[in-house]
Amino acid sequence: MSSYITIAFFEDKNFQGCSHECSTDSPDLTSYFSRCNSIKVDSGCWVLYEHPNYTGSQYILSPGEYPDHQHWMGFNDGIKKVGKQPRNHVFYDKQDFGGQAAECVEDCPSVYETFKFRELRSCVVMDGAWVLYEQPDYHGHQYFLERGEYPNYTDWGANSPAAGSFRMVTEL
Repeated sequence: MSSYITIAFFEDKNFQGCSHECSTDSPDLTSYFSRCNSIKVDSGCWVLYEHPNYTGSQYILSPGEYPDHQHWMGFNDGIKKVGKQPRNHVFYDKQDFGGQAAECVEDCPSVYETFKFRELRSCVVMDGAWVLYEQPDYHGHQYFLERGEYPNYTDWGANSPAAGSFRMVTEL
């Protein structure tokens, strides 16, 4: 890949088939390919979305090679949007920033073991960007949270308040 390209998508596994390269955000990739089965990330941290216009499941990728969609924890080959992204946040166990609060400045492999919360219902991200995982040890659905207020878990794209772990996005 050339020095300015930071991510390349391939229609087939193992970097085969038609490809498309990006160095900036792209809200809709459907005009470039019908499916995505492998990715090479040259630089930066990227958030990929399952559907156009920033919707659907999110997948957070750092530099490396992903020879098939299961290597980035994708449940299918539908990547339709991509965004390049740039550490301090507060989670609450009640919506609208109510209830018990937990301020975080580092990665957390188990929300329950660290904070005794089984659910996170709202959040304020004051600095940086974070990935929230549905299950402990950085497994399950991923949700990308950047600076801003999230009064309800649905605001970060979750279907339930289940939260098992989170970590900061460290590579820009």
